[in-house]
Amino acid sequence: MRRLTAVQLSIIVPTFNEAPNVAELVRRVTAAADGIDAEIIFVDDSTDDTPDVIREVAASASLPVRLMHRSSRAGGLGGAVVEGFALAEADACLVIDGDLQHPPEEIPLLYARFAQGDVDIVIASRYVGGGTATGLADRTRVLVSKAATALTRAMFPGRLRGVTDPMTGFFLVDRRAIDAATLRPRGFKILLEILARKTVRVAEVPFAFADRHAGESKASLRQGLHFLAQLTALRFGKMSLFAVIGGLGAVVNIAIVWGLTSLGVDYIVAAVIAAEATIIGNFVLLERFVFHDMREAASGGWLRFAKSFTFNNAEALIRIPVMALLVESWHISVVVATALTLVVAFFVRFVFHSLVVYAPRRADAEPSRMRHFVEELDEQAMSPGEL
Repeated sequence: MRRLTAVQLSIIVPTFNEAPNVAELVRRVTAAADGIDAEIIFVDDSTDDTPDVIREVAASASLPVRLMHRSSRAGGLGGAVVEGFALAEADACLVIDGDLQHPPEEIPLLYARFAQGDVDIVIASRYVGGGTATGLADRTRVLVSKAATALTRAMFPGRLRGVTDPMTGFFLVDRRAIDAATLRPRGFKILLEILARKTVRVAEVPFAFADRHAGESKASLRQGLHFLAQLTALRFGKMSLFAVIGGLGAVVNIAIVWGLTSLGVDYIVAAVIAAEATIIGNFVLLERFVFHDMREAASGGWLRFAKSFTFNNAEALIRIPVMALLVESWHISVVVATALTLVVAFFVRFVFHSLVVYAPRRADAEPSRMRHFVEELDEQAMSPGEL
């Protein structure tokens, strides 16, 4: 048996507008944790009265109930869980959703398996013997969930060997076995983040994914896009995610050039229009998916946009004449010339955005030396190193 602290189990509940579920969740967790010295920590990002409901329920609860209400909502649900790890009294931290789709009655099963002492994480799985995913809204969501799980396991065949449900939000982890400082939470799949970044000993137990007790599901197309961004960044690193967005912009750029020149527009004019359109579009995507974790320490949004827009236009002023030279002097096709110049521009853009656009404000500054050569040219470039 592993040696535990006075509080044996910290139960972390990340919440966003779950007021109708709080009292029932605390009641069922309290009943399930009978015999375990446990505490409940709500890390709340709500915009409704959920914090007030938590305080009211905590006043009469027989288990210690603590609340951290965040205004920044940094890192989304994953960020909330990481902050919960830091607040926990116990090293054994159990993460459970606030909507009761994760049955609290399974807590003793997860804890008992963890207490055997031979694993770092116990995962409650919908896809291991006896587990079900019946709480997913419909057949489409079941298919989406299974497809996302299959894609994730294919991307990390070594790290996720033997893990049937890396997408679950119901798990128990020994926080000593993970390095929280290396986590880059960017949404709701924090378990995937943990498993992808460090080799840990894992066990799974089955559970039946239930219907929501109350309220509406947070699943959306936006969450799906966040998941794909998280998966790409974990598999290939920030630099490669930058490349994916740059590649998408390049395709759009080339398509615009092709479309406009087909309509008889001069290729220089077409290239200018394409450049402006993709500069703006790429900035929006970079803000959302690549440098979101650096925005808080960097300069304001409009200043970031001004730096990015100015630099990209200056780069275009150089790139387009070079492209013209390739077309006029070397007789390379417009499309090929555009593609070649965009490849070179990619590396210059990445370095500039990392070092200048998203550089920490003076008060936060410290790393330099070309910001440790763009954080060792994005130390995550092939993170976590499994091919």
